[in-house]
Amino acid sequence: MSSAASILHEGVEPDLPLALFLAGPTCSGKSALALILAERLGGIVINTDSMQIYRELRILTARPTLADEAQVPHALYGVRPAAEPGHVAWWRETALSEMAQAHAKGLLPILCGGTGLYFSALRHGLSDIPPIDPAARTEARAALVTLGAAGLHAELAAHDPETAALIAPTDGQRIARAYEVWLSTGRGLEEWRSATALPPPPWRFRAIRLDPPRADLQLAAVQRFDAMLAAGAAEEVRALMTQDLDPSLPAMRAHGVPELGAYLRGEMTMAAARAQAIANTNHYIKRQATWFRHHELAAEGHLHMIHSQIGNSAQLSESRIADLTRFIREGG
Repeated sequence: MSSAASILHEGVEPDLPLALFLAGPTCSGKSALALILAERLGGIVINTDSMQIYRELRILTARPTLADEAQVPHALYGVRPAAEPGHVAWWRETALSEMAQAHAKGLLPILCGGTGLYFSALRHGLSDIPPIDPAARTEARAALVTLGAAGLHAELAAHDPETAALIAPTDGQRIARAYEVWLSTGRGLEEWRSATALPPPPWRFRAIRLDPPRADLQLAAVQRFDAMLAAGAAEEVRALMTQDLDPSLPAMRAHGVPELGAYLRGEMTMAAARAQAIANTNHYIKRQATWFRHHELAAEGHLHMIHSQIGNSAQLSESRIADLTRFIREGG
């Protein structure tokens, strides 16, 4: 699979500890490259994907295999139950702790994933929003079910028009999140974001962004989902369904879970579930690629382009690996 890796250099104080961002859309080959770089550079791979944190979804989120985890150290994969939604503030705090421990052991933190908000929170800091009252969260989720996304959006606009203006009326999860912040704190989400922030951490970052051609990603999405089905993805969803979890939970909305759930309930054929899951994955890949192209992973600096075969580790040439490791070491 051909791709372009965009590599950005951050020019900050050389005495700060170094970490690597390895980012890109789903199916772009991040995990394979992370394994190679962690082996070559003495690194630890830290999960930077909002769905790979859930322990019940190893197959459908394409988490590293047990063999991968035995090959090099990994962190923050499968660390939360599906019943407990993760959030960016928790991830940021936990990732910084893992990074500090890695640095103390002489390991290079390699933050690998496709969740742009996680990278942004670590690179630029994060609004210091207080913990949300569980009752407010419950009320917001119930209102989403009762009113629908558009109805709750209208309710949010009546109390927090600034935030509502930035959210599409169809984006139920973001609307509910903003509504629960208003219910819990009496202040709008955008007001919190602009008022206070957790500062950027005392680290310097190198960044590798994988950006394969869209056609390659689409083909990879088909191949990956079929491999997931062969590996037992439907059985994984069946086990998840036995917990009778709120369908609005993030883990219940992971790609493939709603579709395979519908198949298991007899509401959809397997062929239809497969087609819908692949289509939804491709929509997400497009959104990811757009986000990464319009957001800085590291500070302004020189840009180095590498065209690589990144479908798996065997396809990476020694010269390209050497180029990448040289780039990263120059940040050390």
